Amino acid sequence: MDFKLDNKTVVVIGGGCECYRKLQNFLDSTAKVTVFSAEFSDTVKALAEQGKICLSQIQITDAQKFIDQLSPKPDLFLAVTDDSNLNVQLVRAAKKLGCIVYCVSDPSLSDFILPAVAKVGAVRIAVSTSGRSPAVASELRQRIERLVTAEDLLAIELQVYLREVLKGYMADQRARSKLLNETLNNVDVKQALREGNLYVAKALSLKFVQNTEATKT
Repeated sequence: MDFKLDNKTVVVIGGGCECYRKLQNFLDSTAKVTVFSAEFSDTVKALAEQGKICLSQIQITDAQKFIDQLSPKPDLFLAVTDDSNLNVQLVRAAKKLGCIVYCVSDPSLSDFILPAVAKVGAVRIAVSTSGRSPAVASELRQRIERLVTAEDLLAIELQVYLREVLKGYMADQRARSKLLNETLNNVDVKQALREGNLYVAKALSLKFVQNTEATKT
């Protein structure tokens, strides 16, 4: 599941290394992310300085009182402090508020899992071991990132272009999908992508589509 977090509110409790790792899941969205903690790591501070998150320095002693004072209500709530008991109290209180929650110290209380996400260009591939081994998930993520090539990324750009082109030729979605796949698998088009020439790939794709449609009339 990939949450659409644009313009949503995310609250993270805890400002250390675990917080920084979890924040990577939200930086590509326009979500309003606020981190509450008594202290913040340098990496978390750097994200705030870049304007990617907001920081609120606070020492939480009463979980329920803290949750009751949150406004607006968070859409996602993450407790990632090094105090297991505090995490549990916060998450239970946030659940009562109706938040979707994540608890680093007790996965059974979490409503979702944050996988390791391989990011290469527009490609996002999530890797999860169901919380059993974050280290292995991280290693697998790195392997996957090495597998995604420049040709793959260009193919994505070409597909975006072709979708718009094909809308001008046919209304039927199934027919568009069929011709899209045929175009992407065209030998000359694939060769242009392998050579890293998106401009040529687009020109060849357009010609292929036009020729294919011409044979139908």
